[in-house]
Amino acid sequence: MKIGFVGVGNMGGPMARNLLKAGHTVAAFDLSKASVDAVVADGATAAASAVAAVDGADVVVTMLPAGEHVASVYLGDDGLIARSGTGALLIDCSTIDVETARTVAAAAGEAGREMLDAPVSGGVGGAEGGTLTFMVGGSEEAFSRGKPLFDVMGKTVVHAGPSGNGQVAKCCNNMLLGISMVALGEAFTLAERLGLDAQTLFDISSKSSGMNWAMMNHLPVAGPVPTSAANRDFKPGFATDMMLKDLRLAQKAAIAGGVSTPLGAEAAALYAMFSNAGNGGLDYSAIIKMIAGKG
Repeated sequence: MKIGFVGVGNMGGPMARNLLKAGHTVAAFDLSKASVDAVVADGATAAASAVAAVDGADVVVTMLPAGEHVASVYLGDDGLIARSGTGALLIDCSTIDVETARTVAAAAGEAGREMLDAPVSGGVGGAEGGTLTFMVGGSEEAFSRGKPLFDVMGKTVVHAGPSGNGQVAKCCNNMLLGISMVALGEAFTLAERLGLDAQTLFDISSKSSGMNWAMMNHLPVAGPVPTSAANRDFKPGFATDMMLKDLRLAQKAAIAGGVSTPLGAEAAALYAMFSNAGNGGLDYSAIIKMIAGKG
């Protein structure tokens, strides 16, 4: 298929490369020339603009920073909805607020386009390895059209329901992750202060009721878990500022839905404090440094 890919940075670039490896044609656009050049070196065609990237495309894929960027790129007379072909499938893989995702999808529907919101989980490593998890909102028909491409870029693909539900799944999932990491930071700091070493607590909790995914994969102390960022001075796999973004999206959704999420709100406040102290570029698991009074 001919694919127009807008946003080929840290996440979009590897995703575009996997599409190229699968034999698809990719026209790429990004505000960063270096990002475009990197995917062109692997076989993509450089586009002069977002609109040029989607000219004649069977599928449009976007990976953008926030909801305002998605709305700006898709909506209006010169937006991707208006300028894409009538049969094009639009796929937005950005992590954005639910309201914007549904607004843009409704505009696409009014213009006769099928659209999917398909945020991802798995980070840069998952994008490079083609092992991302896609949480997809949109019609069954659109999902069926997009699934072969998701299967190229990811390992797990879940149809979450109608438009916007992909974003709902993403913000709820990452709110759980953020809360879990704060809890791990508190528990392992408490254990240390009371004389219980991290390996022993891990050996017990990883086989008991305290076990969770974050513990088994991103434990915030060095040693017990090889994949932990704590083993590499908290070099990010998933940065603090990215977690903060997702926690804030969850809070925005909670307010809009009239749902009380006090633990989610507290996690967002803690990550904001940690980021504001200059730690936004560290892995999200580094929140333990603030909990332990070490950063």
